[in-house]
Amino acid sequence: MSLVVENKDSYSVIKITAEKLDSNLAPSLKSELVVLNTDGVKNIIIDMTDARYCDSSGLSAILVANRLCKNSSGHFVLSGLQDSVKKLIVISQLDTILTITENLNEAIEKLK
Repeated sequence: MSLVVENKDSYSVIKITAEKLDSNLAPSLKSELVVLNTDGVKNIIIDMTDARYCDSSGLSAILVANRLCKNSSGHFVLSGLQDSVKKLIVISQLDTILTITENLNEAIEKLK
């Protein structure tokens, strides 16, 4: 599996273990996000440390996470972006909407 979900007390971390967050993986990520949200998880961190590539379907899944968390009065944090993915997010102007941290520890701190 290219997604590893770790549930904590007040948040869940989804680690993308694949090199690409693209149309092959994005649908699985979206369904995982919906399941977490349905289970009452309001705060979600997506750890992208291992992902070197992201396409429009990957960005769409990230935006789903952001919307689900916002709608349930929670917080969404994106962490560990590689340079190529960071550039895509900046070009798409999503860096102004999303909470982005350098690493997982910073993301966890944001939720405290």
